[in-house]
Parts: sequence; structure tokens; C-alpha cells
Amino acid sequence: MSNAEASLEHLFRVFTMPEHKDSTLSQIEQHLSDNLSDFLSRHVVAKRTSLEEIEQDFNDPHLPSQPEFVSTHAEHLLEKLVTNSVNTYAPTFIGHMTSALPYFHLSLAKLLVGLNQNLVKIETSKAFTPLERQVLGMMHNLVYEQSDTFYANHLHSAVHSLGAFCSGGTLANVTALWVARNTKLAARGDFKGVSKEGLVAAYKAYNINNLGLICSKRGHYSLGKTVDLLGIGRTNILHASVDSHTLDPKEVLALGKAYQAQGNDLLAIVGVAGTTETGHIDPLDELADVAQELGCWFHVDAAWGGATLFSDTYKPLLKGIERADSVTLDAHKQMYVPMGAGMTLFKDPAASTAVRHHAQYILRKGSKDLGSTTLEGSRNGMAMMVYSSLHVLGKSGYQLLIDQSIQKAKLFAEMINRHPDFELITEPTLSLLTYRYCPARVQTVLQSGEYDTHVINENLDSLIKAIQKQQREAGKSFVSRTRLGINAYPNECITVFRVVIANPLTTVAHLNDILEEQVKIASKVPLLNTLMTCIESVDHVTA
Repeated sequence: MSNAEASLEHLFRVFTMPEHKDSTLSQIEQHLSDNLSDFLSRHVVAKRTSLEEIEQDFNDPHLPSQPEFVSTHAEHLLEKLVTNSVNTYAPTFIGHMTSALPYFHLSLAKLLVGLNQNLVKIETSKAFTPLERQVLGMMHNLVYEQSDTFYANHLHSAVHSLGAFCSGGTLANVTALWVARNTKLAARGDFKGVSKEGLVAAYKAYNINNLGLICSKRGHYSLGKTVDLLGIGRTNILHASVDSHTLDPKEVLALGKAYQAQGNDLLAIVGVAGTTETGHIDPLDELADVAQELGCWFHVDAAWGGATLFSDTYKPLLKGIERADSVTLDAHKQMYVPMGAGMTLFKDPAASTAVRHHAQYILRKGSKDLGSTTLEGSRNGMAMMVYSSLHVLGKSGYQLLIDQSIQKAKLFAEMINRHPDFELITEPTLSLLTYRYCPARVQTVLQSGEYDTHVINENLDSLIKAIQKQQREAGKSFVSRTRLGINAYPNECITVFRVVIANPLTTVAHLNDILEEQVKIASKVPLLNTLMTCIESVDHVTA
């Protein structure tokens, strides 16, 4: 057999049948099916301690010239990729909005890949299209609670859309505000609409200088990307309540009126239901009133906090979300679905008509092709994962998961408050909180208010960065860090630990161990001596 024939046979087998069952890939698959958590704890071992070392494993820009056996390649992945990946399933991984997943998603992932449906058009997703529409209807019902008649009329309507699936919250925010922009600058008189004539013509037709957006400083960075893509410009993001974690409706109203008085108009007010850094929730009901008074779109970014609606206990925290024109949700966060499953929902099923596109070979007028009202074209059927999770876990299961996450965050906050060497910075509204290592003696000096705190906070910042980095590299646990402006220090930002309690496997004992590990690391970091020397010099000066 010639080399060409051998290569052709190899490629044919790759598409039709697996290698023998004892191959590395089959063994990995079996281990994953048996006990995913155990597999990850044994194989994700951080063999490389730095990103630079890992980059050396992926430093060859040349294409592989010849095919290789799947089992050989699987061994390569196990050695180079898996061992140095992040074990997001670990109960001590509490630094980001990524968690352990229910085991059934592994099997569903194989089904999803095997079917390989393309949700852009119904011709390649005949069953997935109505399934996705149903999931959007379920989530729409969770937020807006419309009548059965409403959903009977709109769920599978070819001329309506209750929302759009996206790869994540960023594209969901872009989609929502894309619809808002086209609705705001719709056709009138001789003007054919911004989607056809562009922003310059739209501003002339509407006699405005600029179009702006109001959000808090805690608004997600995707909002900056959104106004960039929509041509509005980042200088037209108006940040209200810059010294607070949530928006002040009175300030928003005053800011909006002042902006309009300058010959501008407002595209939208964006309220956040669960800020990325601290988990705070804007006063949504009051902001809906302000948006109505200013005559602009009201969007709620609930990528993190939207799942709180499953909980009868904490749902009231999101009062007013049902008044939003659009809402962003991420199922790959607190709905425990694999990356990436974002959604944007529209209160008005006709809203997405503002961005409807057609083509001759797909997305024809009158068809139910999902791609006609989505920003993305080709995409997989992640709605199936959400559909299955909603059925397997149910509303009561999600309520239990949400409630216990928030309760554990509150318990962790109490642990921090009780510990003499830690300082709680932001209380958990949902299951996020921030805190910092701050020895008791340092806290006393800072709270005295007798001198400039800047130098001490700078030393604390350096110490916290060192602790966070060493804890991450040790690999036993992980918390993230960020910088916040808080009322106690109005003229500066401070570095803090950021914790996200989402993994159901995380226990109070794990949280206690994380604190103790940080104390132990701090005791060995030379920067602690620098900090205490700084405190001694302050004492000497004040004495």
C-alpha cells in the first residue's frame, strides 16, 4: 500500500470508526465518565508553574505535515494541555464565575458534537430550532411572566422572537443594544433607518449631536465594546454613581437630562443585576422609571445574577427586571451549563425585527431561521444543554443551588469579620464578596483617621498581590483579585481578594482552609515586614 493510500485510509477511519478501545483517548473518555472530579484532581497538576513555561509547549507555528494516530495525539494533549489546565471543578477554586458541572453534560456534549447542528438556519437544525425557541420562552417566562396566550402566539412565530442565544454575555449585551439602537434610530420621513443609512444620516434625521448610554462604573467591560461596535463611541458612556457600587436613580435622571439638554439623546440606561466584581444589584425598578421619563431603552445585564430568579427567597432582589426592554443572561454561570451559553431576551417579541436580515439561500422572509435576528451566524445547539439542565435540575433544584451559594457567601463573610487579620470590603448581596488581608494592628491604625492612609494601602496592595499570586501558583486553591474604590478611601483604589461562591462542592471547611493558607503565605512574604515597618514609622511620627 502506497503512502498516499495509507494516509487516505487513516483519514477515512478517523471519520468512521474509533481506534481500538484501549487507546489513550478511550481511556480518558472512560475516566471522565466514571469520575470527572477524580480524573481532574489526578491529571490537572500544574506541571508548569508559569505561563511562559506553558507557552514553550505551544511555540511551534508550523502546520503538522502528516496525520497522526488519535491515541498519539491524545497522549500529547494529556501531557501538554490537560496537566496545565485550570481545575475549575476543584471546590477551592472560588476566584471566578466558572464552576463544576453536573456529570450528565459530558454525555450530552458528545451528542451535541455528534449531531453537529447549525442553528443559523432551520435546514440544518430542524428539531434544534423549535427546542431553542422553547428554551428562550422558558427563560422569557422566568423574567417577564407573561400569559400562556402570549407564549402560544409568539413562541414559534416566524415574525417574532423572544430573544437570541449567544456565545456569552458580551454578545448578548451587544445584541440587546444593537436592537435598541436600530429601534431608537428607526426609519422616519425620508430617512430609511440607521441600519440602511448609517449613524451620520441618523443623527441628522433625528437632529442630535450624539447618542449616549448611562451605566455605573461597575458596568461590564462589554458595554465599552458595544458602543465601539455600534459606532456610538466610548466617550458617550456616561458613568453615574462613580463612588458607589450601584446606580443612584436621581443622579441618573439628572445626568440624562443634562446630556439631552446639550443636543444629545440617550440610547439606554443599563442596570446591572450582579456586578462582575462585587455582585451588587442596581435599583432596577427605580431605573425603569427613569428610563421611561428620559424616553430611552432600559437594559438589564443579568449575566451573573439572572439565575437568582429561580429562588423564591432571593428573587425580590431583582424587583423591576420584568420592566426591562431587554435582559442578558448567562446559562454557563449559575445555571451550570458548559461554556458558552448566553442569551438576550426581549420584552417585546417584535423588537428584534429592528435587526432582521435576510438572504436568498437562507434566512428567507417568512422562514423561522434563527440567524435572521442573531448577530452570530453559524453556531452550535447549546440550547440543548440549557433545555436538559432545566429538566434534570428543575426550578426547585436551581433554587436550592442559588440559596446555598448565597448562604455560604454570607457565612464566609462572617468568618472574615471574625478573623482579626482580615477585612471584609464588600458584603455579599449575591454570592460574591471582596476582602483583604489586613493585620489587626494595621486595621487599628487605618481606622484612627489621624493620618494619610495612602502609603499604608500601597503596602497592603503589594502584599495582597503577592499572596494571591503565591496561592494561585501553589495550586491548592484560587481566589482572584481586583481594585476597588470604596467610601473609606475616597481618593484611591485598593487591591482586594475577590471570591465567587458558585461550586456546590465548596464547603465551609474549604473556605476556612483558604483563609488559613493566606495567613500562612502572608507570614512568609517579606512584604509583610515592609508593611509592619511602615506602621511602626507611623506610630513613631504620631507619638
